[in-house]
Amino acid sequence: MKQKVFGLGFHKTGTSTLATALHKLGYQVVGQQNAHAHELISGNVRFFKELAEKYDAFEDDPWHLLYKEMDQAFPGSKFILTDRDVDAWYKSCLNHFYEDTTPIRDYMYGNGAPKDNEVRFKEVYLKHQEEVKAYFADRPDDFLIINFTAGEGWEKLCPFLGVPVPEEPLPHANKGLYTKTPNSFKKKLWLFYKKMYAFLYHKIYRPIFK
Repeated sequence: MKQKVFGLGFHKTGTSTLATALHKLGYQVVGQQNAHAHELISGNVRFFKELAEKYDAFEDDPWHLLYKEMDQAFPGSKFILTDRDVDAWYKSCLNHFYEDTTPIRDYMYGNGAPKDNEVRFKEVYLKHQEEVKAYFADRPDDFLIINFTAGEGWEKLCPFLGVPVPEEPLPHANKGLYTKTPNSFKKKLWLFYKKMYAFLYHKIYRPIFK
């Protein structure tokens, strides 16, 4: 079994790119767990430890919130903090989520919708980055900071993981998806998905966590 790899970056910092890259390197990756938000909110860390037994790599919500617990549960794991300029990160959150939220983002920010919530979003983001860096400060073999938006890629990721650099370029997931023309099919489909998710969440799921 491969050593486990935990992505510690917030959403919109390149987590999808990290997941795609790890998948291409042969890792079995699991992503966000919004369907199990109640387990996180209730403090059931055991649930996520048991889930982590089944996979090699982890990214997005809620894994970045559980790095201390996963570090203790799986010694020898690798931890990767996907980094991004805070202003660019918030702008991406605003373009991507706008007024939409999820139980986990509500748990993280108090109000998980980025619209009119810039100060709180940036405050939580920067605090997380600082705390993660401080926690792994003396463990360079276990911890990597990578910024895909700044052009970093295989040449930094692969030596850290101890694997050969692939010949193909690093895949940048979601790049440009939200800057297409307003009439693009992808954007229309994504906006439809967001509206449906928001409707279902606010009508069905959100009352459960109040």
